[in-house]
Amino acid sequence: MPATVTDLAAFDEIIDVRSPGEFAEDHVPGAINLPVLDDAERERVGTLYKQVSSFEAKKVGAALVSRNIAQHLDTWFAGKPKSYCPLVYCWRGGSRSGSLTHVLQKIGFAAMQLEGGYKAYRRHVVAELARLPAQLGYRVVCGPTGSGKSRLLQALVDEGAQVLDLEALAAHRGSLLGALPDQDQPSQKRFESAIWAALNRFDSDRPVFVESESKKIGALRVPDALIAAMHASPCLRLEVPLDARVRLLTEDYVHFLHDPETINRQLGYLTSLRGSETIAAWQAQANRQAWPELVAALLEQHYDPAYFKSLARNYAPSPNDLSFHIDDLSAGRLQQLAREILAAV
Repeated sequence: MPATVTDLAAFDEIIDVRSPGEFAEDHVPGAINLPVLDDAERERVGTLYKQVSSFEAKKVGAALVSRNIAQHLDTWFAGKPKSYCPLVYCWRGGSRSGSLTHVLQKIGFAAMQLEGGYKAYRRHVVAELARLPAQLGYRVVCGPTGSGKSRLLQALVDEGAQVLDLEALAAHRGSLLGALPDQDQPSQKRFESAIWAALNRFDSDRPVFVESESKKIGALRVPDALIAAMHASPCLRLEVPLDARVRLLTEDYVHFLHDPETINRQLGYLTSLRGSETIAAWQAQANRQAWPELVAALLEQHYDPAYFKSLARNYAPSPNDLSFHIDDLSAGRLQQLAREILAAV
């Protein structure tokens, strides 16, 4: 009898037998990839199915699947004990996962196949992301760019708090210069899987700390139900002087400090908003490597006006808000602040 998505936690291991390309786009969190057809093999079988016949495609596919399963048996499964109990899935819960499940069961492993495969899992995630956010209570960390919000979230994690770090899950810092060096953002589906996995772990009796994000983080969209829940939640408002924010940003964006060309290209996208004269002045500062001056100018003339406008619209003041003034963003002070916040909420 196949297992369902609600049974995921009952298994020793979750095995995704889809091709590496399918797995990279999205997969069940924690799953491992043991493809029974790689990307080229899957394309070959699919072409045969469309251009020749399903019979010819199945013959070729069966031979390829058998060889790949044999390879996995010689490697991944070789040391597994008889008590090993994996869950296996493919795209729709069809022949690819069925083939591996059948072989593992014949060996004597208590393997099971996920009913409906990845498609059933994806439907579950979409439904849960419409339901789960409203089941939790949030404390939204607000503060202008450079206030140490991401560092504070990590300090809260270190103190045992429940934290949803959307920028970490999105692999992006959420601004024009927010792309991480040498790291692409995940797909939208994989981002949503990561959010679902995090929300699913949280205790609804304890607050969840999250940063005051907009609807988009880089190229990715935050689920509507989550944004709505965040907008309706009390805020923790950080008040940090400009000089401390400049120091933090020159540390966090050090990868840009050696690449004025990239900074200038990104700044060029703001011409329609800030005007060519302002952009030229900022680019001249980048060319001179006048980093503190450039960062301060960007904060005062671009980031702060945009942030406070968005904050007033999406995270308006509420009687349940708490404010914290901090002029020292060192690790020790942020850890102390995390303890103060946990004592206050």
